Amino acid sequence: LPEDLPRVVVEHDLSEEEKVCACGSTMERIGQEVSEQLEIIPAKMQVIRYIRYKYACKVCEGVQGEGPTIKIAPVPEQIIPKSIATPGLLAYIFTAKFVDAVPFYRQEKQFGRIGVELSRTNMCTWAMKVASRCGPLLEMLHAEILSGPLINADETTVQVLDEPGRSSTSKSYMWVYRGGPPGKPGLIYQYHPSRAGEVARSFLEGYQGYVQTDGYKGYNFLQGLDGITHVGCWAHARRKFVEVIQARGKKGKAGSADVALAYIQKLYRIESEARNRDLKEEELSQERELKARPVMVEFKDWLDKKVVQTPPKSLLGQAIAYTLGQWSSLIRYIDSPHLTPDNNLAENAIRPFVVGRKNWLFSGNPEGARASAVLYSLIETAKANGLEPYSYLRYLLERLPHAYTKEEYKALLPQYLNPADLVAAQ
Repeated sequence: LPEDLPRVVVEHDLSEEEKVCACGSTMERIGQEVSEQLEIIPAKMQVIRYIRYKYACKVCEGVQGEGPTIKIAPVPEQIIPKSIATPGLLAYIFTAKFVDAVPFYRQEKQFGRIGVELSRTNMCTWAMKVASRCGPLLEMLHAEILSGPLINADETTVQVLDEPGRSSTSKSYMWVYRGGPPGKPGLIYQYHPSRAGEVARSFLEGYQGYVQTDGYKGYNFLQGLDGITHVGCWAHARRKFVEVIQARGKKGKAGSADVALAYIQKLYRIESEARNRDLKEEELSQERELKARPVMVEFKDWLDKKVVQTPPKSLLGQAIAYTLGQWSSLIRYIDSPHLTPDNNLAENAIRPFVVGRKNWLFSGNPEGARASAVLYSLIETAKANGLEPYSYLRYLLERLPHAYTKEEYKALLPQYLNPADLVAAQ
């Protein structure tokens, strides 16, 4: 059991009569045996009551000066002024929804069971207000992502009920971008009604470096941008050949799809072995050039021969055509040690949103969708930098009302904190 958990010691001893030996002598303690069990204290609510004392001069009754006749201690700065919600409560609610995928309506029921009425409407409103206060942080996070050598991008659907000019069944999208300086990753989720490439183009404006995506055509604009190198995803190419094998069934004979997968597996094996050796950046590039490039050349020759022998509309034909169509971007990962063969960093980043979507199903309006994007951005960036989400959110929401300068805001980004900072603040 974790050593940092508090211990409650319960001692079990013999009675004084039981400590007497059969010979009549008193037995002496020679040691002890220790066992432990894990206990939990259910969530407990409490009210923090703020009392502000007022003062007045009873001698002159305020007529001797131009200042106020009554003085009172100032209202403490709050993340949401005049709200009953503390930073701890907000962090608890947001962690439950955006980390543990517990929708607000279920949390409403959970709070009700411990005797507190908190409506889902209030929770939604709080999320939107907090997201609005975090605007400067998101701008800085965007700049951090654009400052790195690599950005991974992906997108998934989200249903927004009350979108102006659109039906409630229309598909909207949550885009995700992962990037930033090596060792200090940042993630931004961006809600948009459209899946058009212009959304990503706008986000990437001014960026210079590598952008890694899947084969969605909306990213084709990357091919023509100066200063940007478009990198493909071998995981998506691999899936195309896996679909051929799945359609064939377990009883089918091994064929061309198995050959293609073997080539791709060689590339991943080379990458895994190189990473396990913890090679330096230059050494990793040399290893890829020496071992991975020859495999790619051989695979490309095989694909070129196979494409003319395979019906283009068959699953195998489509897999081959997809791989050849993506070839120039697929081979780019060997160019830089900052790159990996696939776009799994973005796909893993978007997975928490997909899991949450299965539970809360939709956003009520665009403002709610944008608030979700902001909170997912901060939480997933915290996780990517090794911070515990609840601790980070509480730390952030306690200090955000007191941040005024650019430096004070930047100090609240997860990349510039470490777990020790959060522990020391508790």
